[in-house]
Amino acid sequence: MPLDSRSISLPSPLPLRYISKARAQRGLALWERQGRDLFKPGPHPAEAVLIPPLTPASPAVLFPRLGTTALTLLPLFFFSSTGMEASWRQVASGRGRARGRATAVPSPGNGVHLRGAGGGREKGSVGAAGLGPIPGGAATPAAAAELMSQKKFEEIKKANQAAAKKLVEEHLNSSSEEEGDEDFEGKRGKIVANTFITYTTQTDGDVRELERTKQYVNEAFQAGAMTCLICIASVKRNQAVWSCSGCFCIFHMPCIQKWAKDSQFLVSSPLTDDDFGKRDYPWPCPKCRFEYKRSDTPSRYYCYCGKVEDPPLDPWLVPHSCGQVCERDFKPPCGHKCLLLCHPGPCPPCPKMVTTTCYCKKAKPIPRRCSAKEWSCHLPCGRKLLCGQHKCENPCHAGSCPPCPRVSRQKCVCGKQVAERSCASPLWHCDQVCGKTLPCGNHTCEQVCHVGACGECPRSGKRFCPCQKSKFSLPCTEDVPTCGDSCDKVLECGIHRCSQRCHRGPCETCRQEVEKHCRCGKHTKRMPCHKPYLCETKCVKLRDCQKHQCRRKCCPGNCPPCDQNCGRTLGCRNHKCPSVCHRGSCYPCPETVDVKCNCGNTKVTVPCGRERTTRPPKCKEQCSRPPTCHHTSQEKHRCHFGSCPPCHQPCRKVLEKCGHLCPAPCHDQALIKQTGRHQPSGPWEQPSEPAFIQTALPCPPCQVPIPMECLGKHEVSPLPCHTVGPYSCRRVCGRTLDCQNHTCIKECHKVTEIDSCTDKNKAGPECLQCEEGCSKSRPPGCPHPCVLPCHPGECPPCVQMLRVKCHCKITSLYVECRKITTADVNEKNLLSCCKNQCPKELPCGHRCKEMCHPGECPFNCNQKVKLRCPCKRIKKELQCNKVRENQISIECDITCKEMKRKASEIKEAEAKAALEEEKRRQQAELEAFENRLKGRRKKNRKRDEVAVELTLWQKYKYYLFPVCAVVVLVFAWYIAHGVD
Repeated sequence: MPLDSRSISLPSPLPLRYISKARAQRGLALWERQGRDLFKPGPHPAEAVLIPPLTPASPAVLFPRLGTTALTLLPLFFFSSTGMEASWRQVASGRGRARGRATAVPSPGNGVHLRGAGGGREKGSVGAAGLGPIPGGAATPAAAAELMSQKKFEEIKKANQAAAKKLVEEHLNSSSEEEGDEDFEGKRGKIVANTFITYTTQTDGDVRELERTKQYVNEAFQAGAMTCLICIASVKRNQAVWSCSGCFCIFHMPCIQKWAKDSQFLVSSPLTDDDFGKRDYPWPCPKCRFEYKRSDTPSRYYCYCGKVEDPPLDPWLVPHSCGQVCERDFKPPCGHKCLLLCHPGPCPPCPKMVTTTCYCKKAKPIPRRCSAKEWSCHLPCGRKLLCGQHKCENPCHAGSCPPCPRVSRQKCVCGKQVAERSCASPLWHCDQVCGKTLPCGNHTCEQVCHVGACGECPRSGKRFCPCQKSKFSLPCTEDVPTCGDSCDKVLECGIHRCSQRCHRGPCETCRQEVEKHCRCGKHTKRMPCHKPYLCETKCVKLRDCQKHQCRRKCCPGNCPPCDQNCGRTLGCRNHKCPSVCHRGSCYPCPETVDVKCNCGNTKVTVPCGRERTTRPPKCKEQCSRPPTCHHTSQEKHRCHFGSCPPCHQPCRKVLEKCGHLCPAPCHDQALIKQTGRHQPSGPWEQPSEPAFIQTALPCPPCQVPIPMECLGKHEVSPLPCHTVGPYSCRRVCGRTLDCQNHTCIKECHKVTEIDSCTDKNKAGPECLQCEEGCSKSRPPGCPHPCVLPCHPGECPPCVQMLRVKCHCKITSLYVECRKITTADVNEKNLLSCCKNQCPKELPCGHRCKEMCHPGECPFNCNQKVKLRCPCKRIKKELQCNKVRENQISIECDITCKEMKRKASEIKEAEAKAALEEEKRRQQAELEAFENRLKGRRKKNRKRDEVAVELTLWQKYKYYLFPVCAVVVLVFAWYIAHGVD
């Protein structure tokens, strides 16, 4: 749209000045939510930016997604001094410089123009991209500024249109991915069948073991089912993804790369690790916490089976699949590989068939599925148990046999007690002291029930005093005395030693007073050594979460981990992090939400947080809502949200007037446009959308057909029940009038019938009376109408005279009309005959001799005609008809032939004489001409030799030949090109 200075008018004088870069950035941040690329930095001094002028239609062009209210606020932002004080950039040229700040002054026109506030010469100053004339300014800078503004406006317009187009394409792509119609379901079924075809051929069509894998494949097609738990966004088929090998959850490639990098950074904190960045710290899966090495961080996009890098997008394959056979090893490994096409989720159990025996090896080997090759024959196991006395009675089982379940009387280890105990644990210890006499003979064994010999007496041999400084050799019956030296053992404080004499029993607590530092090292105090010193100072260091302070009294520096709950809102916006306070991003919400249909029978499980953007699944169950109309049950339709569709069942209400049932569709909840609403008071008010209200409409008039006869009894037509009554069929009455020739032409009307009349088609007194003349057909040939008015019966004979021509068309005859019309052919010929000779000529040229007659004249001419021979010498008289028929001919005789020969000879002689005479005359003329020519040559010979002069042709013939040739060539070239 072209820019015009009349497009914008300012309500009040506003100061126009350059916008600082910071202010423009604030404006850009504000406007980014409605439209991008509105403000663009310009190469103006003081880092000013140019705001393109807006026409009345431009806000809707720049911001098509804004509502009506937002669009009405655009001019307030553009022209308000609080929102943005300057909307246009000044453009000045020439040597003059405005000394004061340019201000906008309202002009009488629709626009504004600028003028300098101070004295100084202004060559040109343009505001608002040519918003009016500028005193003393040139037109060239204004045009350049307007052109530049228009150019930037077009650029902004194109950018916004491109952004809108991209948004529409993304919406269409997402809509196409979320299609759930029958065609898409059929296509998905074919793709899933092709994915599992190699597996089902091995299992004879049994797909019970494929349910888990099939669920992952179906989620790959289902809109909103595949969700990245890191960003809580849908995973589309054209995005690079990474799949966890533990839980098979799918994440966006950039999301999982950032997650791995952040996890490694948090584990190897530079504040706690000296070897920061050197150790190979693992990173966990956001969902299952399965740990991966640093080298396992994904860097490239592979298909599910890992064969193809950057798999191409194929609509006939599972999204992110390469379409090849998976060939991953089964888990647990059995030596076989997966037979499905490249697929998400875990591989199904191995479908191969192997021959194996049962656990106990008693049954014969049978062929079984490799994934279920271990089986039980259900016979008793029979293996000997650990007790050595009994055998395993359990059915054939895997692994080791369970402990013996029987009970028996068994002695303890020392043999003093006997008790009933489980056969599986034959060794047990009682709680009595052994009491056996030791080898010394003076003491007894003090050990509790034990196995083996009691050993030597612990008091025999060399023994140390209590302080371990002196050694004595005494019998076992004597106690070791104290040595009298100082004890000198290290006390519990670990610093001082015991100052008492050698003594038995534990040393006393340390009672020395020392200068002790508190645990945190900030304070000192003199106090007994055995007492710990803890100050009251609280630690202000941050714990490992880097959020909360330690706040522990007299902390030595090894602050414990933060014990508070994280409590941050997770990405799902529904739950808070239940973990202990930690650094970095919280793990994704582990909860799942069931997005259900309206009735709740159909559901789809999505990660928590996706329930707001996931469309409810299409339910195949019938809607169970009660009907809102007078019907007992509503039409069958599938489960849905919102109000039920209008009822289309027949109303079937009993009509009051006629008692019939209403056959119209149900009209208990018809939408009626509300009238009489508030009318806009001016063009500035936006017209409100029409409002519709639901109301019950009365039943329409009864349309049951009732047979009714029209007034004129022409027809019996079915009429709607509500219009039953006497009616006119709009036809012509058609009853025969009294004249018996015409019918009543009035429109169908009521006719009063006379009882004595048996003819129902006879006209009544209400019909028209015939006022026409007789219109009956006349006899053939009678041109006269009947002289009577319209009447029944036959017309009287016509007695008028007819003027007719005779056969020869010369005489006029007068005959009664009835004679002509009733006569046959012969009589008509007689009546038309004038009794005179026929005036017609025969082909021979003679007059017809017959009396006036019809048709052609007979060819029977008997007049005499003269006939001659070919040479006209012989002459005879014969009848005309015989001559015309070539019955008689006259031939020449010998005399005629001789006369012909003599005549031809005379003609030849005359022709020969004439030819010779012509030759003599020509010879005489030639001789006379030659005689005249000889005398003239002698007289003029000398004169002719002197006065001979060349003609023009003789002079210039050598020059004319080339010129003529050139002209001919040019003419030929012109003709040739003109034809082309």
